[in-house]
Amino acid sequence: MSWSNHSGGPWGQKPGGPWGSGPSGGGGGNPPDLEDFIRRGQDKLRNIIPGGGASGRGIALIALGAVLLWLATGFYTVRPDEVGINMIFGRYVGTTGEGLRYNFPYPIGSVIKPQVTTVNTIEVGQRTGDTSRRVATAREVPEESLMLTGDENIVDINFTVQWQVSPSRPQDYVFNLQNPDAAIKAAAESTMREIVGRRNIQSVLTTDRGAIEAEVRQSMQKLLDEYGAGVEIRQVQLQKVDPPQQVIDAFRDVQAARQDQDRIRNEAETYASRVVPEARGEATRIIQAAEGYRERAVAEARGAASRFTQVYEAYAAAPDVTRERMFIETMERVLSGSDKVLIDSKEGQGVVPYLPLGELQRSTPPVQGSTVRQGATR
Repeated sequence: MSWSNHSGGPWGQKPGGPWGSGPSGGGGGNPPDLEDFIRRGQDKLRNIIPGGGASGRGIALIALGAVLLWLATGFYTVRPDEVGINMIFGRYVGTTGEGLRYNFPYPIGSVIKPQVTTVNTIEVGQRTGDTSRRVATAREVPEESLMLTGDENIVDINFTVQWQVSPSRPQDYVFNLQNPDAAIKAAAESTMREIVGRRNIQSVLTTDRGAIEAEVRQSMQKLLDEYGAGVEIRQVQLQKVDPPQQVIDAFRDVQAARQDQDRIRNEAETYASRVVPEARGEATRIIQAAEGYRERAVAEARGAASRFTQVYEAYAAAPDVTRERMFIETMERVLSGSDKVLIDSKEGQGVVPYLPLGELQRSTPPVQGSTVRQGATR
């Protein structure tokens, strides 16, 4: 059917059809003829195809061009932070690295390009709001953060998990995980509850934070590898480890008391480390002095005993001479410090005894006050 009939086509008697008035100089305002357009296209196609007409060779060339154009759509580019996963009819056939790569185009082949260098973060126990603002708001999630310890206490733990797609097994991440964030979050929460449940609350709050982070990361990695998740856990970081909000004041008092206990114990140990060596040194000095006194006393006793033995032996050999010598030595010791006057009894019969009172007074120190009485008497 020609659109140039007098009925005006589907738009009635409007002279210009849907475009209004026809182009200037194009037939006096009549609408364009669609058959004429088709005829012109066929003429141009005959000029392009050798041999003219719709021959079999021309159709083959058209089909070949279409196939080449379709095959050319199979080229794709893998960026440095991506890995190409090639599939043919939905089946995994290989992995490609960065650069210009090729796979069969759709619908035979397809390519999935996950990012393997991007580090993703999952929060457990809290949800952080818009971090683009200066102050990020956080919302607590108690059903995730409250955990039971090994000594049947409750602790409030918020932590984050940083993970990325494994560059060596990206196909596991693509085919085995339907919801990666939910799966990794469930693994993180269950692993944390298991590890916290093996410790008492005091160690969880104080000394075991680093050990808990390392153990949770290793356990999560082992669990995800067993499921073939194709994920690498980069870091597990504890954000908050506190008692429940209802009893946090009591726990802080207990913590302060424990700190005072540790301080007093340290002071006592310092005092003991200073006093005990001093006491041991003093005891050693006393023992050494006693041993020295013992050695001296024993040596003196042995010397006195040896001297007595020698005197006895000499007395036994000559008793008279020994007695006389002992008498003379004794008198010598007794009279050596006193004034003496010796008078021969045979030749001193005419000697008048003289008592030197003045010498005795000079040799004897005067009593205080006696000089004053003598001067007064004079």
